[in-house]
Formats: sequence, C-alpha cells, structure tokens
Amino acid sequence: MVNHQSIQYDVILDAREDRCPMPLLKTKLSLSKMEKGEHLLVQASDPGSMKDIPHYVELVGFSLLSVSEEDDVYTFLIQKN
Repeated sequence: MVNHQSIQYDVILDAREDRCPMPLLKTKLSLSKMEKGEHLLVQASDPGSMKDIPHYVELVGFSLLSVSEEDDVYTFLIQKN
C-alpha cells in the first residue's frame, strides 16, 4: 500500500487530463481489476467527476472514504468492497 499525503492506497488513477465521461470510465475499469479490500486513489480535474464518481461508488456498493478538492483537482479514495 502506498502513502499519498497521509492517504494510503493500492492503485492510483491520474485522470486529470481527461474529460467526461473518461474519469468515470477509467475508475470503473481500474476497480474491475482490483481485489476486494483494495483502495483506489483517483485524481480528476473534470467538474463532472464530483457528481459522477461518488454516484457510481454508491450505486455499486463500494466505500468512498474521502473526497477533496485542491487547485481544481478532485481526489477520491475508494475502497472496493
């Protein structure tokens, strides 16, 4: 597990250059390849990600452990359940 500014995660997804719907699609793909209990750190700059990613995580029953915004970059920590 890697530490990113005191956040621990197993996989990082840098979607900062992607526009809707790519951050969500890449998040789905990354989670599909991960094992139960692992953590995914997603970084995105598309404002739609603030709605799309939390909605998807809730829909599939995973855990959204944290959400933050800094310098127009949205960071999500997701645990695959």
